[in-house]
Amino acid sequence: MDKIIIYQIFTRLFGNTNTTRKNNGMLDENGCGKMNNFTPATLRRIKELGVTHVWYTGIIRHATTTDYSSYGIPKQHPAVVKGNAGSPYAITDYYDVDPDLAVDVEKRMKEFEALVKRTHKEGLKMIIDFVPNHVARQYKSVAKPEGVVDFGEDDDTGKQFSPMNNFYYCPGADFAPDIDLYHGCEKPYQEFPAKATGNDCFSNRPGRNDWYETVKLNYGVDYCDAGGISTHFYPTPDTWLKMRDVLLFWAAKGVDAFRCDMAEMVPSEFWTWATNEVRKKFRNVKFIGEVYNPARYREYITAGFDYLYDKVGMYDCIRDVVCGYRPASNITHQWQNTDDIADHMLYFLENHDEQRLASDFFAADGMRGVPALIVSTLMRKNPFMLYAGQEFGERGMDEEGFSGRDGRTTIFDYWSLDSLIHGYCSRRQLTAKEKALEGIYKMVLNIALTEKAISDGAFFDLMYVNPSSEDFDANKQYAFIRKYKKETLIVVANFADNETLTKLNIPEHAFDFLHLPKGMMQAEDLMTGEKSTVCLSCESRLTMNMTPLSARILKIKE
Repeated sequence: MDKIIIYQIFTRLFGNTNTTRKNNGMLDENGCGKMNNFTPATLRRIKELGVTHVWYTGIIRHATTTDYSSYGIPKQHPAVVKGNAGSPYAITDYYDVDPDLAVDVEKRMKEFEALVKRTHKEGLKMIIDFVPNHVARQYKSVAKPEGVVDFGEDDDTGKQFSPMNNFYYCPGADFAPDIDLYHGCEKPYQEFPAKATGNDCFSNRPGRNDWYETVKLNYGVDYCDAGGISTHFYPTPDTWLKMRDVLLFWAAKGVDAFRCDMAEMVPSEFWTWATNEVRKKFRNVKFIGEVYNPARYREYITAGFDYLYDKVGMYDCIRDVVCGYRPASNITHQWQNTDDIADHMLYFLENHDEQRLASDFFAADGMRGVPALIVSTLMRKNPFMLYAGQEFGERGMDEEGFSGRDGRTTIFDYWSLDSLIHGYCSRRQLTAKEKALEGIYKMVLNIALTEKAISDGAFFDLMYVNPSSEDFDANKQYAFIRKYKKETLIVVANFADNETLTKLNIPEHAFDFLHLPKGMMQAEDLMTGEKSTVCLSCESRLTMNMTPLSARILKIKE
């Protein structure tokens, strides 16, 4: 089994070399990255980093204030668009490509199809978003295949809920959000009857913190039934059929996997049906679910998901370890919680929703995330995901417009990032620190790809026999073994700022369970290339000098 390394790219930002960066700037002011920016050379550089899959975020057409009406694309009312570029999760046409990303708007789908071919030619798999829970308030498909009925087109708008409706309604009520959306607008946005909002707000008056720019999709669940929530899955709801067809449309374009937004807000019964339907025609298509409730992980894996975000468990834990809020030993507790589904957990340190590791709100320096990178990537067989710019220490500390200075890279504004410009467009501008961090990422990710002990080997946690002592700091160090046939990797990550001499205990059980060799062995540190002779024994400790914010990865061949 190959180790999966996913590189998330916010497509609109990647390749944009315009450095105007005007707060709340428009497309013609701040520019936008294009699908054509992903040249064969660029894709090769991404692959050389150690990447196997590219997640192009924001491909499907979504709400924006940029006017493309001259191309037959309906103009969106600015009152129900967040930012000028708009959220990629407020879809306006499931069958269309974001025109911002095209050099020739009229040929945007052909440019996407060419991107698929280039991605595959360079040996990379392609992931795009599937946003099933909600759509933009002014959803209207102009690119749907002939004979396809649009979402909401046949709805009975006089009913709050009907199993065959695509949306939920507030009969007799106008859309009247509890927030001033109309400042600066020539005329107010009108919607009657009001539709329910994407975050399960079934009132016609969503507030500032609601997803007021979106409309909730109806999968046959009546949330407002007088007797409690009720489900109506037979006959198959119309939304199920429409969404299956959307998935099949993009799979036929060559998409290898779908990252499914807010998957747990859609009933698992739909996923069981839909993943099976898609795999009847496209057997190898993968599904990655954004599920935040650990109590439902197994439900959604059973429903057909290959991988789920391990956000509430592993991400939250490792973030706290990096920031000094939890001991490194707590990592053990997190993997134990999902040990039976370990191969299905997707680990990450950044994505578009989370604060950048190098931001002032997280670690303030990308180098502080190196031990977290090593643990997250090498500990288990499961996939690891990084966010474009993470490998250069992107800080996310800009104040772009709708997105304030919050340590996140905007998904709402037209913008560009120096880290990506330096890394992929003008490498002579890379700073020494950016080069150094990129080198570490490239080394670690390629270790994950090439070492069979990582992709296929057994895992043994060493923390239970290495409590905090004068020889080992369980608050700041995390140690484990990976073993495949006659190759052993001993990994010790040091989250501390200081250099320390660590003496690691390896128990007899590890020798029995992993069939480890004993005695004097030749070892190579995969991080430094240093070769040494080590003594493997349950009677003596393995002594290692640990530099700050780093790791030792000792490879031993029998």
